Amino acid sequence: MSLPSWYAELLRPGAAAVVIAAYLVFCAAMAGTQWAKRRRARYRTTVPADGRAPLLIAYASQTGFAEQLATHTAGLLQTAGVPARLVTLSEIGAADLAQAERALFIASTCGEGDAPDNASLFVRRVMSEKVSLSHLHVGVLALGDREYTHFCAFGQRLDAWLRESGAQPLFDRIDVHNADAEALADWQHQLSHVAGTTDLPDWQAPAWQAWRLAARRHLNPGSAGGPTFHLELEPADGTLPEWQAGDLVQVSPPADPDRPREYSIASLPTEGRVQLLVRQERHTDGQLGLASGWLTWGAAVGDVVQLRLRPHGNFRQTGNEARQLILIGNGTGLAGLLGHVKARAAVGRPPCWLLFGERQAGHDAYHRDLIEQWVGQGVLARADLVFSRDHPERLYVQHRLLALRHDVLRWVDEGAAIYVCGSLEGMAGAVHAALGDILGEAGLDRLMEEGRYRRDVY
Repeated sequence: MSLPSWYAELLRPGAAAVVIAAYLVFCAAMAGTQWAKRRRARYRTTVPADGRAPLLIAYASQTGFAEQLATHTAGLLQTAGVPARLVTLSEIGAADLAQAERALFIASTCGEGDAPDNASLFVRRVMSEKVSLSHLHVGVLALGDREYTHFCAFGQRLDAWLRESGAQPLFDRIDVHNADAEALADWQHQLSHVAGTTDLPDWQAPAWQAWRLAARRHLNPGSAGGPTFHLELEPADGTLPEWQAGDLVQVSPPADPDRPREYSIASLPTEGRVQLLVRQERHTDGQLGLASGWLTWGAAVGDVVQLRLRPHGNFRQTGNEARQLILIGNGTGLAGLLGHVKARAAVGRPPCWLLFGERQAGHDAYHRDLIEQWVGQGVLARADLVFSRDHPERLYVQHRLLALRHDVLRWVDEGAAIYVCGSLEGMAGAVHAALGDILGEAGLDRLMEEGRYRRDVY
């Protein structure tokens, strides 16, 4: 069988050397916090001089890892001379797929088999329709976690839809469990064929770094919920890296270093430490969670914790710096919201509105003094704290949102962006439904398209 003309063009002399050099950049850049942002803007505007359709790279990312892989995949291929267009899945429609000749899809799965937020519009508007993609050659990388029942479910569903629509696979779908090195090496191998070389080294994840547990404080003694702790960590070598409000850390527990856990960062680099809010997880058999148990009980203050920072582009303020923010969360999701309020306090930009829910005001009002201070300073225009067990009928954040629908509509009409951080099960779904009731499905879709509705849910 002969190769398609576009594929044969890639098999040219010198590609191997170029791609190997690009790969070195690929590995080094994975640890950077600004590289992905700059490259993403560049690949959106790249148009081949000869008029050929660029290779489409579309990603569906909830916490940023799929976006990182997609961005660096684009960088590697384009440095090797393969024109690339990088977009979120929801930014493309049936017309884009009709014009493309080849495409790579990098898709995470959110919760129990759901599509990430930046793929939801594509699912509703494109995957719900019958389209003919017999002209399209595709590759799919599905990211997931085997602890969930529906492992890589969205990537698998996307792959099935592409094949049912007639798309021709460049290679078999690759399923990745928790950034598994072997699976990612397979992805690298397949990219080497797309780039016209078989001499591409394996992908390597960013290295873990030693941090010291500098402080730990129990925030909710006597609570009906699990013990929650405020933690502070500092780099063992004294060199503080950069991060932004909205970013995450991954912690590698000593008992199982192959199963890292992610936590939202509650602090800024100017504070000199990474601050976290961690709820101690206890399983039905009485055993503590691997990561939460280590951080809240197993590790002593002063012990070394293996940690690495991870940019979370979808939850940063990028594009919303000049907007008011409606910050909604529950439980330890407060951590991701605190970072945003601190960022606003540092620069005096438009104020925020915080809506936060927990169990009892007497035990679970985390960082209440700081929140009240921000209200007094005008950093927070308002703070609505909802404690479900302090009422005869359980009241949650979504109920307060519905009761304040006119204020929500006013803030949104004035240009506010909405950020949600907390548990996917229960809170995030209920808040999404409440916002849909207030703004309408079309209104919520518009906010998502404009980057004004962002979630960090787990």
